[in-house]
Amino acid sequence: MKGYVVCVYKNIASDEKLKEYAIKARVAVEKYKGKFLIRGGRSTSNEGEKSPRTVVIEFASFDQANSFYKSKEYQDAHSILKGHAERQHQTIEGA
Repeated sequence: MKGYVVCVYKNIASDEKLKEYAIKARVAVEKYKGKFLIRGGRSTSNEGEKSPRTVVIEFASFDQANSFYKSKEYQDAHSILKGHAERQHQTIEGA
């Protein structure tokens, strides 16, 4: 089964840091052969609070998605956001 990384941002304090993070994160996504399905864009909040940004990345498997998250490349990118964004980040097995 495929694996999905789902990031729902609660707030973004620095657009500059988000851009820096995105450049490095993309390198890790490409290395682990991930495919962006959602990366920001227009949205409507039907229930609950509106998120300023949502990202969904598809991987060939749940294990590959977890390997991506734990990789040095992604963790280096992830460290850029500390203190600059609050989000919920999950790896989910799906169809």
